Amino acid sequence: MGAVTPGAERTLESASAKRTRALGVALGRLLRPGDFIGLVGELGAGKTELARGIAEGAGVDPAEVASPSFAIVYPYRGRLPLYHADLYRLAGEDELYATGYFDLLNAGDGALLVEWVDHVPSAAPEQRVIVRIEVIDAHRRRLRVQAAGPRAVELVDAWFQRA
Repeated sequence: MGAVTPGAERTLESASAKRTRALGVALGRLLRPGDFIGLVGELGAGKTELARGIAEGAGVDPAEVASPSFAIVYPYRGRLPLYHADLYRLAGEDELYATGYFDLLNAGDGALLVEWVDHVPSAAPEQRVIVRIEVIDAHRRRLRVQAAGPRAVELVDAWFQRA
């Protein structure tokens, strides 16, 4: 597999929740401060399972990870700070601004993992990885991955080599 073309979409398939989580672990191991991963998909598609894997790969205790629907942004400590956000319940950018999210986005001390990023598109920085999870059937998922920016392209390329 050659290098990722910026903006080009690449796909992965998963045949189980266990595989989705393993894909997340592989991605989480590659995260560096300033990385942004946005997750998109319908309810039950597997966003939280992928997020759990990403957190585990970043050195976070898997028992700590849940979808932060009510906290909006939840910080985890692993080998690097990982900020996990869930934008499902937000009405827009103004509500997100009130959480201090944009301060985290600009701080760059950790990586950001955002579920339902499509609910507030301005939550995604220019340099980003967006993973759209599609339900194929009861067990299988298709992950459509887009990278924007040099670091995001590098991250996706490394992830696909390990996936």
